[in-house]
Amino acid sequence: MTRRARLTDAGIMRLKPGRKDYTVWDTVTPGLGVRVRTSGFRGYVFHERGHGSSRRVSLGPVTLKGVRDARRECLSLQLDGIAGEAKAGGRFGSCIPLFRNYVADPWMAGHSNHWKPATLKHVESLLRSQLLPEFGHLRVDRIAPAGVQAWFDRSSVTAPSNANKGLALLRRIMNHAVSSGMISINPVKRTRMNPRPRLTRFLSAEEIVRLHEALDECVAERPAYERQADIIRLLIYTGCRKSEIKNLRWSEVDGDTLRLADSKTGPRTVHLSANARAVIDRQRDGSGAFVFPSPVNPHQPYGPDLRLWNRVRGQTGLSGVRLHDTRHTYASQAVMKGVPLPVVARLLGHRQLRMTMRYAHAGDREVIAAAERVGAAISRALDGSG
Repeated sequence: MTRRARLTDAGIMRLKPGRKDYTVWDTVTPGLGVRVRTSGFRGYVFHERGHGSSRRVSLGPVTLKGVRDARRECLSLQLDGIAGEAKAGGRFGSCIPLFRNYVADPWMAGHSNHWKPATLKHVESLLRSQLLPEFGHLRVDRIAPAGVQAWFDRSSVTAPSNANKGLALLRRIMNHAVSSGMISINPVKRTRMNPRPRLTRFLSAEEIVRLHEALDECVAERPAYERQADIIRLLIYTGCRKSEIKNLRWSEVDGDTLRLADSKTGPRTVHLSANARAVIDRQRDGSGAFVFPSPVNPHQPYGPDLRLWNRVRGQTGLSGVRLHDTRHTYASQAVMKGVPLPVVARLLGHRQLRMTMRYAHAGDREVIAAAERVGAAISRALDGSG
């Protein structure tokens, strides 16, 4: 049964995935529809029959444009001689598609069902802000290495890190085009990313003590800071990501273990030290689902920014330290205590050991000190024998 409705932005966002893919056709603009896939992906499509043939064009995800823009694009297609004609830019038939249409389907439609919501949001943001404005109007086979390099150089002037992210996404999309046989060489192949600054910062034992003392002082001055302080303490004790602690549910707390249902890398287990367990135990003052509930709505996780962090790092002279550096510190402490890297990887929830290899040098100071002690002992032995 054909589904028809007057498409609106709000109505489209209410469309739910079913057991099979389906399309809702607009009653205002002939040929315009919204394709809803079982993965939850929703994208605009344009369908036209004529001259004994039938053509369907993907117009992009609904998150990248509104109904008004989709209707305008459909009208443009109609005015440009649809009904089987190959519009300049290669929209139909066996012609090479425009980049914006290729991104919508098959690339994004085929990949988005494997992504977490945060990943989908990140990809859509990069497409909307960087790639579609620059390459959306070009045929996939007309995207040249020189054009990619020129765009990347311009973007790198003001935002080198974001330019790297956009380039990485473009490389993935064009690799897919190569694999599908649409193009023979990836035009991104020879463009090199900007050097990445080394942001990893390990806190020393003395700095960790200063942080804890500053947290205690802030809570003593203002008890309302206690929840933020406990979140920060738990990050230090566990090496977890901020989102994992802020969204932690009581159902995920199992004695001395956290069984996280949905971390960045999927389900994982976090083993708690006595200090970490004590922090969690003193949160048991309510009946909500979250260990750290929102101060506004106890049925939601803690949402506000941890402003206390800016205060304590200022007090301790650690203004350049990020909250995520507590995770790096946890890993470096483990390495310096002789914990094997594969075990550190499990502690951090890394899927691949190469992610953990960045901490391999964390024990260098201990190795150097040990070498000095051994060397001194040998020297004393030689002096004694002499």
